[in-house]
Amino acid sequence: MSTINTSNLLAMRNAILQQNSALQKAAAAPAPSPIAGVGAAGSATAAPSGNFATAMRGALTEVNNQQAKASSITESYERGETTDIAAVMLQREQANVGFQATLQVRNKLLSAYKDIMSMPV
Repeated sequence: MSTINTSNLLAMRNAILQQNSALQKAAAAPAPSPIAGVGAAGSATAAPSGNFATAMRGALTEVNNQQAKASSITESYERGETTDIAAVMLQREQANVGFQATLQVRNKLLSAYKDIMSMPV
């Protein structure tokens, strides 16, 4: 086990700062598209380039779309139009996981809001 002294600590600090600057440069540089014309296919998983409200609106829209798709495939199964119960259950579970994740984000945001509002001025 190495001893902690000021020179080791400063060396570790410098290494962390260099890695941090390299990561910031990599994050700032636009990623090249490996295949031209794929922009529309990757837009659903791309990081939102707006503010927080835009990101939340996009996430809520995605969860709503998953819920609607799960409802439609469930109704299709109930009418007998499809017989693949595994696909139905998978779609319903994906919608449920998306909803639960959204609910947890909402709970965390509400908790943070309450904490901020209870701070003394």
